[in-house]
Amino acid sequence: MRRFALLLAQLTLTAGVTIAQESSKVKWYTLEEALKLNTSEPRKIFIDVYTDWCGWCKKMDSNTFNNPLIASYLTKDFYAVKFNAEGKNEITYKGQVYKNQGEGQRSTHDFAIALLQGKLAYPSIAFMDGNGNLITFLSGYLTPSQIEPIMVYIMSDAYKTQPWEQFASKFVSKLTSGE
Repeated sequence: MRRFALLLAQLTLTAGVTIAQESSKVKWYTLEEALKLNTSEPRKIFIDVYTDWCGWCKKMDSNTFNNPLIASYLTKDFYAVKFNAEGKNEITYKGQVYKNQGEGQRSTHDFAIALLQGKLAYPSIAFMDGNGNLITFLSGYLTPSQIEPIMVYIMSDAYKTQPWEQFASKFVSKLTSGE
């Protein structure tokens, strides 16, 4: 009987870890996919603007976006988009075609320049409303505890009715301590 109880406990713990790992996987879309999905099920769009060589971008992927709560927000409340600021794919956004017109490895995509209003820094995140209009963008590495209030501010539409400082002063995190 004791062996059975230990086996059951081990299976329960293993299943819990597996579920937690699966729930922290973010479903990333292209911008085109997110905009198309948005026509049938409107959500805000979260865009992670990164480059392949950016160490802080990789750290944000592993530490911030893999946090179970942040991943849950990205999956359930946003269409999460990964956008390589040096990618070569052509993008059509609001009737305009954007491409990377530069030569060489580190040339910047026109969409990154437009989205970040020429303020190129990586990583950057941008938020769009349900109509694909830019709400705001932020540059630099953000921890889960730094990004959570920003995400809630945007996804709850609080940005429409109150200044950030007022919202942030009353925000209560859902993160467990140490995140």
